[in-house]
Amino acid sequence: MRAQVNIENVRKAASLLRDIAFKTPLARNENLTNKFNCNIVLKREDLQQVRSYKIRGAYNKIASLTKEELEIGIVCASAGNHAQGVAFSCFKLKVKGVIFMPTPTPKQKIEQVKMFGGEFIEIVITGDTFDDASFAATEYCELNKMSFVHPFDDEKVIEGQATIALEILEQTKEEIDYLFVPVGGGGVAAGISSIFNELSPNTKVIGVEPNGAPSMSTSLEKGVNVKLDYIDKFIDGASVQRVGDLNFDICQQYLSGMSCVHEGEVCQTILDLYNKDAIVVEPAGALSIAVLNQFKHEIQGKNIVCLVSGSNNDITRTEEIKERAMLHANLKHYFIISFPQRAGALKEFVAEILGPNDDITHFEYTKKHNRNMGPAVVGIELENSSSLDALKARMKKRGFFGEYLNEKPDLFQFLV
Repeated sequence: MRAQVNIENVRKAASLLRDIAFKTPLARNENLTNKFNCNIVLKREDLQQVRSYKIRGAYNKIASLTKEELEIGIVCASAGNHAQGVAFSCFKLKVKGVIFMPTPTPKQKIEQVKMFGGEFIEIVITGDTFDDASFAATEYCELNKMSFVHPFDDEKVIEGQATIALEILEQTKEEIDYLFVPVGGGGVAAGISSIFNELSPNTKVIGVEPNGAPSMSTSLEKGVNVKLDYIDKFIDGASVQRVGDLNFDICQQYLSGMSCVHEGEVCQTILDLYNKDAIVVEPAGALSIAVLNQFKHEIQGKNIVCLVSGSNNDITRTEEIKERAMLHANLKHYFIISFPQRAGALKEFVAEILGPNDDITHFEYTKKHNRNMGPAVVGIELENSSSLDALKARMKKRGFFGEYLNEKPDLFQFLV
């Protein structure tokens, strides 16, 4: 029998969460509405008290445990948002929790987990990915006979996340044509798509993943839940090597489609939301908006909902976000430049090779006294992406061109 989400259980979860999770706004966004010529509203789960929707599933799961299970305590693994939801729930329910987090988790998320859980939680940092942390957490859980609170592959967690769908349908009088939801492990996509299939079957529910972690897309294409060999962990809140089995089964039945978005496009969306709307989102929280460019023809004149899933962004990542956005827009370029070892070579490069509005943003050079040419790693920001070919041509004509690093990712990551 195929996995299903029981709508009555979701309604019970909504009642349970009434005094725990905020009923977040469903707010029209004028900038996006005008840009795409349709009615776009944002479901602002970034405004939850733990700054993501994860409180819903975490609390619903922990509250469903028996008194004996609660006395022993719970264990979870998370890249951050689920951990905060679990920590908040442990504090509210006075339950001991041990939370395993992967090493690359932003420091800001770790500090938030400590703040929400207080004396009721212990944090263990381990592994390079969520999957590594999850494996360690499972072992610990079995050894200590504790209850595991999975971030997405659990019936009660899915039912908790599904309460978002009930709220959306309560908050709008218009029929929703498209609903875009981020996909990491698939819990929120499974819950929402199930409820919309039952209560608003004409709505197309589209899941959105990062290009570097297309776990659900790959699994749906293959017709079986698969584990990816490698993922890009940049969008940490939506990067897992394998989605949940329950979630895969449900999404296979009810999701209208899946789309993947380049990480650079997500970064540009983060910057745009901040600069134009003063909305702060984490990378996973921007997925449902970043994908809109792919649907700009289909959504014209339609009613669109985008789930903004979280705002737990670490300010120290801002420069990396800007960098990735500019690289994706073809405005930032890195070269190995061969400088003649003579006076005035750099001046010639700046005055006669660079365009009038080009800017050097990165420069690494060591003079070699026993060579005629000295290599330098140079980062150049262009005003227009169309200027790149002309810049390369000027470099080659005057003998400065060495290597173009953007097209050599292994060398690019090593040098820059």
